[in-house]
Amino acid sequence: MRASTTAVSASIGHWRDYAELCKPRVISLIVFTAVVGMLLSTPGAVPLAVFIPATFGIGLAAASAAAINHVAEYRIDALMVRTRDRPLPQGGLNRAHALAFALILGGLSMYLLIALVNILTAVLTFASLIGYAVIYTMYLKYATPQNIVIGGAAGAAPPVLGWTAVTGQIDPHALLLFLIIFAWTPPHFWALAIYRRDEYANAKIPMLPITHGVDYTRRQILLYTLILVIATLLPFVTYMSGVVYLCGAILLDAGFLYYAIRMQTDHDDALAMRTFKYSIVYLMGIFIFFFLDHYWTAVLKLIGIA
Repeated sequence: MRASTTAVSASIGHWRDYAELCKPRVISLIVFTAVVGMLLSTPGAVPLAVFIPATFGIGLAAASAAAINHVAEYRIDALMVRTRDRPLPQGGLNRAHALAFALILGGLSMYLLIALVNILTAVLTFASLIGYAVIYTMYLKYATPQNIVIGGAAGAAPPVLGWTAVTGQIDPHALLLFLIIFAWTPPHFWALAIYRRDEYANAKIPMLPITHGVDYTRRQILLYTLILVIATLLPFVTYMSGVVYLCGAILLDAGFLYYAIRMQTDHDDALAMRTFKYSIVYLMGIFIFFFLDHYWTAVLKLIGIA
């Protein structure tokens, strides 16, 4: 009886395995950008009746997409050092349970967004889920070295989803947030692809360093970093954000440009990994400065300065 129970438990999996399917570190950044999108959409406070279901709905959709990615790529994950310890390659879960878990998360997400937020946010969230979990994961990733550029649209959607959750419409300023993440995605992932290029080659994934060479990829990282810098200045130029955001963006942009320029002459793979890690700090920092700038006047009033 005990052996049977143990076998069933092993088949169903441990809760930590299910948590890992959701890619919690990635999801935390996605949810953070969505929350900032919500906060920027209104000069006042976001109603909790919208904020809570929208946050959970967007987060659950992202977790569902991540879990589907695990299911679709379990064979590829087993070939790469970075991913071979994930639950499916290690046998901690079977694919049927992982897929069922993903579908449950997706269903809960759609229920929350349709019932408690609005239809537009639900439709856009569903489109983003399909864009990442199906179009990117199952096709684009293996079809073209521009997979990250094209597939980046799904990853850039969360702040737009947050914005529409509050306003019920797509605002041009929300699209600026989309543009920033869209431009950030290629240098972010290509830096990792340089560092992990042998693993991607072994898995037969046509990442840019494999199809076009590392030097070409370094030049593309610099090009997209310059595009990103321009994109991050647009919120100030269009009066979406003020001086607090601008100062923070310039500081963060200088750091990203430093890494991108240095990569042109310093070919140490460790630098590529440092660039990748900085890019994560960079994106979080950009959205933190959006938040600080948006509430700066309120903060000054709160502490009695303004």
